[in-house]
Amino acid sequence: MARRRRPPRPGALTELPPLKILTQIVLLQVVWYTVGTLLILFTALVAGKKFSFDLVLSWRILRGDTTVGWMLGLVWLLNSVVGAVSILLLISRSKLVPDFALTLHFIHLVVVSLYSKSIPQNMLWWALQVASAAMMTSLGVWSCQYRELRPINFGGSAQNTTGESSMAASTNEAGDEEQGHGRGRGRGRGRDGAGEYEMVGMKADGEAA
Repeated sequence: MARRRRPPRPGALTELPPLKILTQIVLLQVVWYTVGTLLILFTALVAGKKFSFDLVLSWRILRGDTTVGWMLGLVWLLNSVVGAVSILLLISRSKLVPDFALTLHFIHLVVVSLYSKSIPQNMLWWALQVASAAMMTSLGVWSCQYRELRPINFGGSAQNTTGESSMAASTNEAGDEEQGHGRGRGRGRGRDGAGEYEMVGMKADGEAA
């Protein structure tokens, strides 16, 4: 007997067209590198350092024994927050956040390795990538879930619904009183409209005697 294949989990990448997945990955990567480059450029100008693409794509500068290395680490962590916002705007599905976040950092590893012509051998660089991926994933999942769990407004409000219900109840009560179904003493007509009747209070037993 042939073994049944396990269905994919809801929200998996298999539910999206390949072209759309590729477009979203390219957009995320472009936004991530653009914002990261601008942040590093601004930080370098403020610190009085000369800007070069080695600050962005080289793992050799990201060292723990220099001020520039720690500065770049903080800038990349700040850029992870921007990446989480980009995932929220472009993806908007919490179950896809880990896939895109890990893919983005894997592509960054390939780009850095090709630019530096070697695989990163600095422990601070690897620790920074793990922290950046974890931060982007956690913030992306939280923000997407918060957006998914927000109540849906179909154009009506609870106050309008309550007002309409109270108006309908008062209308029904007024109609019953006109037909003789009111509460308390009064005159009215029967439900079948056959005749009129008058409600009279009952006397006590002593008075009747």
